Amino acid sequence: MAVRDPEATRARIFEAAVAEFAAHGIAGARIDRIAAAARANKQLIYAYFGNKADLFTKVLGKVMLDLAAAVPVDPDDIEGWIDRLMDYHEAHPEVLRLLFWEGLEYGTTDLPDEAERQEHYRRKVATLQDGQARGVISDAIPPRDLLLLLTALANWAVVVPQMRRILAGTDDTDRDRLRTSIKEAARRLVAK
Repeated sequence: MAVRDPEATRARIFEAAVAEFAAHGIAGARIDRIAAAARANKQLIYAYFGNKADLFTKVLGKVMLDLAAAVPVDPDDIEGWIDRLMDYHEAHPEVLRLLFWEGLEYGTTDLPDEAERQEHYRRKVATLQDGQARGVISDAIPPRDLLLLLTALANWAVVVPQMRRILAGTDDTDRDRLRTSIKEAARRLVAK
């Protein structure tokens, strides 16, 4: 008789849900495909995570926390932070895919976990605001706008890889040149 391991089952469901939502979005994702990929019962998914929209919110919330822990905002080393952020998204393209699907599906309506997400970003903005107060980065751009601009610079090539390929090229030298350009643009945004 097999021993039940609820935590292992939750982890398999979560991993399968990340892949399913990244590939198909909220509307296109199917609980039965998540259950099959996780080797789990559909009823367990509902019991552990709620409905499909709840599962998506939990999946995105967790991957965002993982990103924040792995790549904290660093106003003392913006170029290094941009490098680490780009590396993270190249290794974990599902994070930006999930955010993109969220944007497509929710648009300008409130997110189910909007208050928590605002708090998450408030902390990142406060880090940039601290860097501005200490004079290590320019205060010419409000910190919340600056965070949006810097993350857009670092992320956009992963969000639209076809545009990166068309505009910047596909060779390693093209990738390196684009990365250097992105870091230079970031440096100019924060330069005193």
